[in-house]
Parts: sequence; C-alpha cells; structure tokens
Amino acid sequence: MVSAVQKRYLFTPGPTPVPPEVLAASAEPIVHHRGPDFREIYARTLQRLKEVYRTESDVLLFTASGTGAMESAVANLTAAGDRVAVVSHGSFGERWIAICERYGLDVHAIRYEWGDAPDPDEVGASVRESGAELVFCQQSDTSTGVVADVRGIREAVGDATLVVDAISSLGAVPLETDAWGIDVVVSGSQKALMSPPGLAMASVPERVLARVKEPRTFYYDWRANKKAQDGLDAAFTPAVSIIRSLDVALGLLLDDGLEAAFARHVRLGRAARAGVKAMGLELFSPDDDGAAVVTAVRAPDGIDADELLLHLRDHHGVTLAPGQAHLKGKIFRIGHIGWFDVFDIASALAAVELSLSELGAEIERGAAVARAFEAFDTPVAA
Repeated sequence: MVSAVQKRYLFTPGPTPVPPEVLAASAEPIVHHRGPDFREIYARTLQRLKEVYRTESDVLLFTASGTGAMESAVANLTAAGDRVAVVSHGSFGERWIAICERYGLDVHAIRYEWGDAPDPDEVGASVRESGAELVFCQQSDTSTGVVADVRGIREAVGDATLVVDAISSLGAVPLETDAWGIDVVVSGSQKALMSPPGLAMASVPERVLARVKEPRTFYYDWRANKKAQDGLDAAFTPAVSIIRSLDVALGLLLDDGLEAAFARHVRLGRAARAGVKAMGLELFSPDDDGAAVVTAVRAPDGIDADELLLHLRDHHGVTLAPGQAHLKGKIFRIGHIGWFDVFDIASALAAVELSLSELGAEIERGAAVARAFEAFDTPVAA
C-alpha cells in the first residue's frame, strides 16, 4: 500500500491537477456574493470565459458539475415530446440520451461504435431524415479519447440548433463558438480549465435565448440567470471560492495564449501515444493529433485494466482513469488536459511500465519515456 507520506500523482481526464496559485485563490477569505468585492471578480471571470469560448455572447455560469450545464440546455430548449437528435460515440453521448429521455423527449440516437469518430455527412443526413430541429453532441468524449469534428457537424446539420458538450475540450483543442456558428456550448471547470470541480457554464447567444421554451427547471432557468448576470449578480448563491480559482486559472490560460495551449495538448497526446506504443501496447483512442485530450489504452492479454489501476494507486500513488460501461476492465486512460507537462506524461508511462512488469505482463521495457520525449519535441504545424 502507498505510504501516507508518499507523493500521489493524478493523471485522469477530470478532475485534473490544479496550479498552486489557483488553489491558493480558493483559500482566500469568503466574500459576500452580492458585494462589490465579488462583483469585480465575477465580471472579470465572465469576460474571460467569453474569451476562452471565443464568443461575444453571454456565458452563463452555474454552481454545478458539467452535467448541470448539459441538463440546462435540455430543460430550456425543449418541451415534452419534442423530437431531438443525439450524436453518441461514447459514455457522454449516452448521458445526453439519458437526460433527454428523462425529460420526456423523442430521441433519435445517432450512435457510433465507441472509439469511432462521427462522420459529419452521415450525421447531417440522419438529422434531416429524423426531422429533428435540435441536435446534441460532444466535442471530446473522454471515455474513448475521440474528439469529434464539431465544425463539420455544425455545417452538416443545416438550420438545426446545435448544442455541443465541450466539458473536456474547452481550452484544450480549438473551438470557435462564433466563427463556426455553434449555437450552445456547455463546459465545466475541472478539466482543461485547471480549476476545482463545481462550476458549469453554457454559452447562450441572444438568437437562442429568444427561442427558449417555458423552462422546465427553476435553478437552471437561462433567462433568470442571464438577468442576474447582466447586473453582475447571480440568480442563486454562487461558489465564490471556486469562481476565485477559475478567475485565476482563466488568466493563466489567456496570458499564455489559447493557441499555445492547443499546441501543448497536441504534443502531450503525441508523447503519451508514442510511449504507449513503445511498450508494445495497443491504443484504443485514435492515433492522430486530434486525440489531444486523453489517451485510451487496451490492457495487454492476461491483465485486467481495473486491477492494473488499483496496483498503480496502491503501490505507486498513481491514479489513472478506468474504462466505462462495456470497456470496464479492458482499457485504461491517461489524461493530459489542463495543467500537465511532458514530465507528467513520462511519470505516468514509467508507472504503467513498472506496474505491468510487476503484474507479469510481457511488455517492452525501457523505451517508453525516451520515445515520449522524442514525440513531444516534434514541432506542431502552425
């Protein structure tokens, strides 16, 4: 078992590690959420969110997990019995389906095998055939490592309203909310935005807000929340400490530049994949630069992935992510979004190599870290 004084390492795709200055911000004394001290922080945070979203529209901020923002979109844009389309290529596409079904919608599911990327033309044709005027999809599904072409999907679905789950992709891979014409984007604080869990957000332009139906929610009522935010208020008591943290984290991200963040994530993905392959392991996630959020790996023959993860945690203090649903025990996942660098990837790969050897797996030893550094050093095309 891990000693109480041994360092622990977090390499999951959410929650992700948080920079010290971001953690320190959350330890500041509590301020009143309706006072001028907080309003200054709140205003700056909301503006910075718009810059990260690359939108001129309002970004509504909720005290919730990212799933709360997903539910807010369903609750504000639909009425019972409405026909909607959901593009699913992993666990979080299935979450869209579950939320929609809970709200009594007629769901047209456009399902892909987990690990496959949606084809925009196929999606567009299926949406037109279904007659749905509202489409839900995710940009990055961390259960598989697949990052979908949401720009292509936006073009393919025509006049339908598109809602994109960017909970794990915002700040990690390019997402041009306004330039690509995406109607609503939802996200969360605990992934590439390098902040503690507890905040969810949704970009809602006026053209979409004008089409909001009678909200089937009290807490996530978009119009009520926008009215409050317009006065630099919050409709309900916000998580002031986490908002302090998010403000600092967004400042770090924007000071460094979004393009730099995107390039760094591409290089981290390259490093992780190169190291995995150097061990002789098989990737489950795609082997291309689009897979910049998480690297999913098939467990070698004779090894249960969940047992590997327990061994990593209990013997070496390393936490990776398991497979979900039917992939449980078959794959493990290395996250590399947010506050990660190449030395984190090297540590994760070295720990996997050591643990697999200790569990008796036949793998190639000694090459993973060197290959990871080589891949990371390959420049990213501008």
